[in-house]
Amino acid sequence: QGFLGPNCVFGVSGSQYSAVDSNPLSLYVMHPFWNAIVKIFPTWLAPNLITFSGFLLLVFNFFLMAYFDPDFYASAPDHQHVPNAVWIVVGLLNFMAYTLDGVDGKQARRTNSSTPLGELFDHGLDSWACVYFVVTVYSTFGRGSTGVSVFVLYLLLWVVLFSFILSHWEKYNTGILFLPWGYDISQVTISIVYIVTAFVGVEAWYAPFLFNFLYRDLFTAMIIACALTVTLPMSLYNFYKAYKNNSLKHHSVYEILLPLVSPVLLFLLCTTWIFMSPTDILEVQPRLFYFMVGTAFANIS
Repeated sequence: QGFLGPNCVFGVSGSQYSAVDSNPLSLYVMHPFWNAIVKIFPTWLAPNLITFSGFLLLVFNFFLMAYFDPDFYASAPDHQHVPNAVWIVVGLLNFMAYTLDGVDGKQARRTNSSTPLGELFDHGLDSWACVYFVVTVYSTFGRGSTGVSVFVLYLLLWVVLFSFILSHWEKYNTGILFLPWGYDISQVTISIVYIVTAFVGVEAWYAPFLFNFLYRDLFTAMIIACALTVTLPMSLYNFYKAYKNNSLKHHSVYEILLPLVSPVLLFLLCTTWIFMSPTDILEVQPRLFYFMVGTAFANIS
């Protein structure tokens, strides 16, 4: 049975789309909250407009941080930090974007306006949103002695992008989108981190979290651990269950793996560009490079 996930714009009764969300945070906290929020919206409000509005908030956060932290050095010692008020704005807008992404599908079902176009629009924007929220949260640590390198962030961005495409690879092969826990947990955590930063300052993230384990290391470890211990194992397990039940939508190895070919090719080409760039493109223009990678990935998705 399961519950329809927060990103689902296609209706419960739609045979072309179904989702299972077993995340306790989503089921017992966020869904009741979203159910209350969606009742505020008038029935004439199009679900796609809700989807697009939430996406624009993430884009706004990205460019707001681009203004105050263009090269990701603002959080480093001896640099002019991002104003505390900006962190509050970014935190609130990030949570608002997450909320709108959670209620668009509910609005579609509430108004009986679910369409395949709505599903494509919602998940298409979600694929592009990956780069906006990952790059924006990077500014809390940034580069320099207290942060992580732009290449490490590049790799972390790809961990998020591959986690996204892996979940949709599941749906492509099984017919069901098993929504990973990481998305809900990460969005709530990121919003809290922004607000906390406004009150304690970026200097708080300089101190060790545990022994010599820094907060920047925790940031890196959480993204990788979530992908390796939750998203990847669950995707492979759900694929295996469909295989055992003989319910896979595709049966040849070529068809099964086809959606992964283009993202892998993009990763290989972009990484080759980084290492062979005569102008050291990633070090000189990291924000533009991330934007290019995320936009190309969204187009592929």
